[in-house]
Amino acid sequence: MSELGQQLREARLQKGMSLDDVQEITKIRKRYLEAIEAGDYKVLPGSFYVRAFIKTYAEAVGINPDELLEGHKQDVPRNEPESTMEPVIQKRASRSESSRSMSWLPTLLMWTFPILIIAVIYWYASGANNPKTDPPPATNPPVTQEEPADQGENNPDGETPGDQEGGGAGAEEPGTDAAGGETESVDEPEEPVGQATVTQDRTEGNRTFFKVAGAGVKVEISASSDGKSWVEVYRGTNSQGERLYFDNLENGASVSYDLDGQGMYIKSGYSAATTITVGGHEVTDGKTTSRIVLEAADASTETDTNGE
Repeated sequence: MSELGQQLREARLQKGMSLDDVQEITKIRKRYLEAIEAGDYKVLPGSFYVRAFIKTYAEAVGINPDELLEGHKQDVPRNEPESTMEPVIQKRASRSESSRSMSWLPTLLMWTFPILIIAVIYWYASGANNPKTDPPPATNPPVTQEEPADQGENNPDGETPGDQEGGGAGAEEPGTDAAGGETESVDEPEEPVGQATVTQDRTEGNRTFFKVAGAGVKVEISASSDGKSWVEVYRGTNSQGERLYFDNLENGASVSYDLDGQGMYIKSGYSAATTITVGGHEVTDGKTTSRIVLEAADASTETDTNGE
């Protein structure tokens, strides 16, 4: 194994990443990544791809690619002249085509401005010939107030209908309005969701399971202000579920999700730089690379035994 490949491998292991993880991020085949770590550059298609793949690999594991190549320039083959000739020629050809495509722009601008000026003059002249007339002011219909009938005439005893019913003048039956119609019931406000209860349940392989009780539980994953970690979040109990997040998390950034009945699987490549909070409770498995499974307390206890 070359010194350059050893440095890349150590940086990858420090982040808790496998070659499959690097392949997923960089889209470089796993056999090429293994060849770079072993220093066997003959496996790669050419010297141009050797330097390009090394740079991409270094960026994925958090190493400055220029400093890495400069420190090991005696071990890395230089670019072949013929490998760079075709891109240069294509770039020059694309520039000439772009220049030709822009040659018509001045002519277009020269005709656009006169047309706009004519359109503005026409619009202004049309508005002057057709002055707008203000609509007549709206008149409100007169409001008439009916005089209440003399209750003494209709009721010789001087009692109002409300008095005869025994409820008084302002009494109304429950569930009815003043006109005797039914009124809609008002729903009582829902009680606020309580804080979640999180309990460590069991360990299966390299995964640690936690039971979460409570409604509307919020799961938040955040990075420390000066830390960086590769984070993966899936719906379910392993990496075969729906992918919710798949990237580096650094410099105080955070993501949050609502926990549902399917549960949630969280992988952190560098646990020291990552904080996982479930319903206000910090959750950790005490490992450098965390693999945490969150399950709703009322969910089925049967889980997929296949891990990452």
